[in-house]
Amino acid sequence: MTLQKKGFRYLLTDWGPLIIWAAILLLAPMYLSEFRLNLLGKFLTFAIVAIGLDLIWGYGGMLSLGQGLFFGIGAYAFAMYLKLESGAGRLPDFMVWSGMTELPAFWQPFTSPVFAIAMVLIAPTAIAAILGYFVFRSRIQGVYFSIITQALTLIVSISLIGQQPYTGGTNGITNLSTIFGYSLADPQTQVALYLSTVIILGIIYILARMLTRSRFGRLLVATRDDEARVRFLGYSPVTIKTTTFAISAACAGIGGALFVPQVGIISPAALAVVPSIMMVIWVAVGGRATLVGAVVGALLVNAGQSAFSEQFPNIWQYFLGALFVGAVLLFPQGVVGTYRSLFARLGSGSNRATAPVEEEAAIAGSARLAQEVD
Repeated sequence: MTLQKKGFRYLLTDWGPLIIWAAILLLAPMYLSEFRLNLLGKFLTFAIVAIGLDLIWGYGGMLSLGQGLFFGIGAYAFAMYLKLESGAGRLPDFMVWSGMTELPAFWQPFTSPVFAIAMVLIAPTAIAAILGYFVFRSRIQGVYFSIITQALTLIVSISLIGQQPYTGGTNGITNLSTIFGYSLADPQTQVALYLSTVIILGIIYILARMLTRSRFGRLLVATRDDEARVRFLGYSPVTIKTTTFAISAACAGIGGALFVPQVGIISPAALAVVPSIMMVIWVAVGGRATLVGAVVGALLVNAGQSAFSEQFPNIWQYFLGALFVGAVLLFPQGVVGTYRSLFARLGSGSNRATAPVEEEAAIAGSARLAQEVD
């Protein structure tokens, strides 16, 4: 087979399905109703969060039960700007109800959309980097890392509820009506938000895929498989794990910022423990260390939840629970992981060589890691 044919076949098998799905998502406004499009846009923001979680859990072996915290921070940061813009210079309604007469100092910079967008990225990334540095430097891992991230999420959500004058309390930030001067009630605005979400999801997926196939990605998988050996070879597991944790937090923050204008509300409930556990379920159902599995899991679980709640409003939780249990028992590698395992068994050796997957490339890279050390 010539090099040109190999390149075409690799493009067809490796990127072809992704290009097809990207086209389907981009054309969705043409065949979905306004309600369904808004619902799909919300699910795609969850997929962005799931990609970040797959990086740290699937490839790094660090189960974070606190991704809801970073999702909420990004959402609150952007919601603060949207609230101030919607108020047209007036105090937010929950501040008026609490007896406040002027805007708090830490709210004032959020009148700028540039500052708000910057904080969507900086705030969750900085918190994750600081937390990760101290946790990983102390060589805390496994269930203890999960408990720490879950506890921090619970602390922040309770704190937001207790600060009614500044955060809106239990109700959160609501009544968002405009974004960059455009009405959120306008269907065209919602279509623009949806398309922006699809494009950003695609960019994040491509960047994550490049990361996992890079030298850093091989180091990350090697750290997951044998941290002591990576340290012995002269690399810093603290730096590798902290960087990945910060990247995953940034993904969650971006997802939160895109979630707010499409839903029109953000409350402390989004930062609670249950949403963070749901994010883990998305990745588990889709398939760890696959990236595309994280997207599939987020869409599948949330679509199932929506369908069950519509068809069986009184008992939909039981169907959703059965879906989770069945997925774990029948597909322990997740939907995408199981599909790839079957494809690898049925396909010929040449097919596998021309259709490498993310985890195979990363694991093979970790085996070559020792040979790259000077």
